[in-house]
Amino acid sequence: MKFADRIARLGTETAFAVSAEAAAFAAQGNKVYPFHLGDMNIPTPANVMEAAAKAMRDGKTGYCPNAGIPKLREVLAADVGAARGLRYSPENVAIQPGGKPTIGKFFLALLNPGDEVLYPSPGYPIYESQIEFLGGVPKPYRYLEGERTFTIDLDALKRQITPRTRLLVLNDLQNPTGAECSTAEREALAELVLKHDLYVLCDEAYFDIRYDGESTSFVSLPGMVERCVILYTFSKKFAMTGWRLGYIIAPPDFVRPLQKIHQNLFISAGSVSQWAGLAALRNAAPDVERMRRTYDERRRFLIKRLRELGFALKVEPEGAFYIFLNVRHLSRNSYALAFDILEKAGVGVTPGIDFGENAEGYIRISYANSLSNIMEGLDRIEEYLKSR
Repeated sequence: MKFADRIARLGTETAFAVSAEAAAFAAQGNKVYPFHLGDMNIPTPANVMEAAAKAMRDGKTGYCPNAGIPKLREVLAADVGAARGLRYSPENVAIQPGGKPTIGKFFLALLNPGDEVLYPSPGYPIYESQIEFLGGVPKPYRYLEGERTFTIDLDALKRQITPRTRLLVLNDLQNPTGAECSTAEREALAELVLKHDLYVLCDEAYFDIRYDGESTSFVSLPGMVERCVILYTFSKKFAMTGWRLGYIIAPPDFVRPLQKIHQNLFISAGSVSQWAGLAALRNAAPDVERMRRTYDERRRFLIKRLRELGFALKVEPEGAFYIFLNVRHLSRNSYALAFDILEKAGVGVTPGIDFGENAEGYIRISYANSLSNIMEGLDRIEEYLKSR
């Protein structure tokens, strides 16, 4: 069978290739420490699960409105607006089956073949995959490792802009570095957006997973709310990765074509998951804070232990639940190194190359796993380092 040419342009996530190898390794009787996926070991809050069960008992298992359950859209508009100092209405909100579909819909609605898209590197690999799949031109902009955080190479980004540049992807508190934009970076990007008439996908999947202070959204800057589509997901904040629930926040003129695409592909997000999401927004705040403290405890231990093992870990993540670790003293081939660590230490890590060419020489370690597993896994890595 001959498949469409575009299939060859569609990428994947190496993290899932590591998962397949890790599963095969475990099937041979080996213990695997899964630090390669951002799938937390913390259960979904009990009140959220009960809300889903009640929705099923009450027969709320059929189709629901294409843009989502009205009450959920209403609560989300108020919640998102309050956190960003903006006024949103339900017409700004469209419920999605997870966060990732928003990426594809954003590009489907706004990207014509040959249009250029600026996206972060290191960055989530699906950005580049979707841009190429839809015939766009990917233009990665660099994050540079500094003394305290990863920063955007703004000068290089400016040089990449041409008359064909149409879109910008911004992932703040980002995957894989955990870095947050500074005020100066946000303001510089906003200036470029206005100057070059760009539209922005604001990937805010980790907006609420941070360790000091409060998150600030790019959308809150003057002139940005009209040009931005916010991607958000219930997966990270509420430990609901398997529920496949997210949402789009955007001007109504953006929401309508995105939902037209949604109607053709999905009809709607799962109704039971939506009732669960409503319960999460209303009653899960104490659970969210406990999760944040748990992640912070793991983060602090991991940073301390990695430094004890001799890694020059300068940058501490400000949000999310990943350490992006420079391993160039061990290998310049992060893919080979990741699989060597898995085979010899039983520890799954994600190779940096999965996040773009600018990320080669790094690995990503997720601390969404238990502290006991993190402790044992790092002991295995210590043994691995001694054996090299």
